[in-house]
Amino acid sequence: MPLHDGPHRAAGRRLSVNPFYGPANPLGDMAEAPPTHRLPDQPMAPSTAHQLVRDELMLDGNARLNLATFVTTWMEPEAGVLMAECRDKNMIDKDEYPRTAELERRCVAMLADLWNAPDPASAVGCSTTGSSEACMLAGMALKRRWAQRNADRYPGARPNLVMGVNVQVCWEKFCNFWEVEARLVPMEGERFHLDPRAAAELCDENTIGVVGILGSTFDGSYEPVADLCAALDTVQERSGLDIPVHVDGASGAMVAPFLDEDLVWDFRLPRVVSINTSGHKYGLVYPGVGWALWRDAEALPEELVFRVNYLGGDMPTFALNFSRPGAQVVAQYYTFLRLGRDGYRAVQQAARDVATGLAGRVEALGDFRLLTRGDELPVFAFTTAPDVTAYDVFDVSRRLRESGWLVPAYTFPPNREDLSVLRVVCRNGFSADLAELLAQDLERLLPELRRQPRPLTEDRGAATSFHH
Repeated sequence: MPLHDGPHRAAGRRLSVNPFYGPANPLGDMAEAPPTHRLPDQPMAPSTAHQLVRDELMLDGNARLNLATFVTTWMEPEAGVLMAECRDKNMIDKDEYPRTAELERRCVAMLADLWNAPDPASAVGCSTTGSSEACMLAGMALKRRWAQRNADRYPGARPNLVMGVNVQVCWEKFCNFWEVEARLVPMEGERFHLDPRAAAELCDENTIGVVGILGSTFDGSYEPVADLCAALDTVQERSGLDIPVHVDGASGAMVAPFLDEDLVWDFRLPRVVSINTSGHKYGLVYPGVGWALWRDAEALPEELVFRVNYLGGDMPTFALNFSRPGAQVVAQYYTFLRLGRDGYRAVQQAARDVATGLAGRVEALGDFRLLTRGDELPVFAFTTAPDVTAYDVFDVSRRLRESGWLVPAYTFPPNREDLSVLRVVCRNGFSADLAELLAQDLERLLPELRRQPRPLTEDRGAATSFHH
């Protein structure tokens, strides 16, 4: 969660209450205007509180038109009903809610099978609040295994983690919070993610692991996990260092198994010890649920698993959070049952078709250059063509927002800070019809943008935000 400052200028502001919000007499029953930054002195009718909150939320963007986020913004009504029925169930209390715990166990087993664990029955895993927590848990397991193997040198030696500069910010958080040196492979030229050879060269006896990203958030491309494992095989042959790989499949781990079945990236590679994914991204569940799996019990050190006697039951748990609702786990199991392999394949193929089709429309306009085409993750990134000088990607993002579209514009990390792009995430619910409307709006804006004397966005940092 983001950190928020306390009240400043708006501390004295009060909410305005419409007289009609009163439950009976619009004048006599109208609640006193409540403050916004301290608790009101008196309660108010539930309908009044509901309407006040709802009115303010009207100013949020339309989630279905948010092409910045990977997070699911539409589910079937039946899933919504199940979530409403389970939102009061605490996932941590497996003794009190044994069937919810059983559904979690089944989801882990399904994912172990989907990701080709050598023995799905021996794979271990858990649900999390999202991929960020899952990545933290995977990183903790990597560090603990490294510390066990280097007990004679640790804590004197400082561990490091190798990854591409394009990783999600949660990996930087992990390295900061758990005192691990982050060794980042920079971008070079038209390579926008990790290079296996460069990653291998950064490894040494203090490397706890290498992170491969199955679906970079910057451009939607898959990192070559199999080539990365091969490069680390060479390192082991040369130096004896056995360096494990974690696959951050926040999005791609729920796309590749259905659309890229011949792509080897998962537990079929012996060097891959753990995988995470976001159930609330291409797992097709509302936020927040993620999953972390290890190929076997050996990959997850037993001392990291807490066994807690909670409300009368012995409960093994591996998590950063404690109490959380079971609704999202139930919704994940519902979605697995509802779609099956063929259903997921159809949904993800539809998203990829929308992405590749829209990317083609954007390229045909002539003002833009595609970096990716949406043929891996249903995501593509593009920038302005070299001869376009009247406007930039930040102008495009700002103008599209006027029509309700949230399309992020952002600058790439080292060594491609010179490159600024727009990115479009095509999720289930973003239909071909909506994609056509976006293409029409973009085409309609171009004549005005071309007439600008120069790019008009002064503060690029505030122009738009980059959402993972």
